[in-house]
Amino acid sequence: MNETIKTQLNHRTIRKFTNEEIKDEDFKLMLEAANHAPTSVGLQRYSIVRIKDQKIKDRLAIIGGQDYMKDARELLIFIVDLYRNARIGTEKGEDISLFNSIDLFFQGVSDSFIACQNLVIAAESLGYGTNYFGNIYNDIDEVIRIIKLPKLTFPLIGLGIGVPNQNPQLKPRMPLDKKVFTNEYKIFDSYLDELKDYDEVMRTYYDLREANKRVDYFTSQVVTQSKKMSHNRKKLIKSIQKQGFDLHL
Repeated sequence: MNETIKTQLNHRTIRKFTNEEIKDEDFKLMLEAANHAPTSVGLQRYSIVRIKDQKIKDRLAIIGGQDYMKDARELLIFIVDLYRNARIGTEKGEDISLFNSIDLFFQGVSDSFIACQNLVIAAESLGYGTNYFGNIYNDIDEVIRIIKLPKLTFPLIGLGIGVPNQNPQLKPRMPLDKKVFTNEYKIFDSYLDELKDYDEVMRTYYDLREANKRVDYFTSQVVTQSKKMSHNRKKLIKSIQKQGFDLHL
């Protein structure tokens, strides 16, 4: 097994970082890895906002409800960015409606996530820890305001990076045969029966967010987490439309 795959199989979410700074040359390499990620037809419909102002980090941590967000040595927000290409088009005399479709929005979504994962692999290969932050969706409109995003951009995911100050357990994953199918989607007679062994495995896992407390069954978490969705997250479509995206086909 090569070192890249070893790094990927050993991925852990890191929520506590030391005060050690990330080396400039290492951070530049991470950004280059993101920059060389595949993008749809090469049009690179994403951008990255690097959060250096501690006050902004603190505010984002409050919005996200996760205090450790503010302690990341580097905090990045990956965004769908159709604004840049729309400006190119309008400067060439094209109508802006050519650049705000749902198709292009989803291309920006995929570009953003692929670039982010490329950066994560690079960071972890250099010995750093990472943490994805989906908590920006708790109040996406406020995040847009704070980082001053123009129309035709949308924040997708936050990413914290730093030198790990914890060594969490490797979180168990669902068996491949429950989510990798051949030629067609496989429907099981009972998902509770199919996942009962995985439920037991998950019960042996400790999430360091709640020290010394084992997590609940995976199948219980499916229901619990769905019920916890915040009211603001239910308004995401409206927020996307407010940013100028046409979500109609």
